Amino acid sequence: MLAAVYHGPNDLRVEQIQRPVIKPDEILLKMVCASICGTDLRILHGNHRLYPAGTIRIPGHELVGDIEEVGSEIKEVIIGQRFFIAPNIGCGHCRQCIAGFNNRCENYTAFGINIDGAFSEYVRIPAACIRQGNLIPIGMDVDPAVAALSEPLSCVLHGQKPLNIRPGDRVLVMGAGPIGIIHMLLAKLQGAARVWVSDMIPDRINQALSLGADRVIDLNTEDQNAVILNETNGQGADVVIVAAPAHQAQEAALQIAGIGGRINFFGGLPKDRPIINFDSNLVHYKELLVTATTACSTQDCVEASMIVNSKRIDLSPLVSAKYLLKDSIAAFATAENRKSLKVVITN
Repeated sequence: MLAAVYHGPNDLRVEQIQRPVIKPDEILLKMVCASICGTDLRILHGNHRLYPAGTIRIPGHELVGDIEEVGSEIKEVIIGQRFFIAPNIGCGHCRQCIAGFNNRCENYTAFGINIDGAFSEYVRIPAACIRQGNLIPIGMDVDPAVAALSEPLSCVLHGQKPLNIRPGDRVLVMGAGPIGIIHMLLAKLQGAARVWVSDMIPDRINQALSLGADRVIDLNTEDQNAVILNETNGQGADVVIVAAPAHQAQEAALQIAGIGGRINFFGGLPKDRPIINFDSNLVHYKELLVTATTACSTQDCVEASMIVNSKRIDLSPLVSAKYLLKDSIAAFATAENRKSLKVVITN
């Protein structure tokens, strides 16, 4: 079968490899669509801790596919069914897994992270994935390229849960990349009265405006704190979501949030520079709630797939380009150009 295989930093090869052989309690999935994530780009450049030197692996974790082959012990699915795959498989027995937070499991397995992932013709689905409910049905009437975005939507949903966005809230999303845009769409779905999006990249500023931002703040020419204060009569934002891995943005969030505001540090910082200047007096005197989230649980994926299946959020405008699997190198190059939102690989 054909696959895009990581062989080392900046060494992604599209090559023929052996098709996986499944066990009686496993499934073989035929990839239909797999979208490229910022994590995949970090992997490509050798910047992921679970891709140590010498790793040869197929990346990709935003996956939709059809059942191609079913092990003799599997009764739950039939050939031809379409599924979105929740990518994180917990150990199933630690405190975090039992509580439903398999994304926090210290001994997790994840497609494209520590097992072969989505950028291949066929993907082996381990028994634990099937047992734990990671196969989530997707309607055949849903664009599979859109369905592949269920995973980033799951992560955004996980990030917004502790923020408890309510009707009437005023929300600032820092960063107009694909994650920032999904944050904007979900906040509006939850009743936010006004959603600002800020960024520095002209193409992304224009995209955010065209996709429904109530106001886009151009960080090249505008002071976002001044804009927010001016448009809230000096009160500040009720919710601030930092959807960019930027020190300055995380620090600014504490200033921009109003009294009783809620903040989510959604984007992680570079591992070699993880420290920010954190003004705890702002948190104390404004009674701010500062949260941070990582990845998504299987339950988040179930809820996100329900939103996608219902078509309550239209994610199709986020699909900037589609490439065949054989053109994966070009797909990764497009994903890095900072003009595209989501690039999808198809079989």
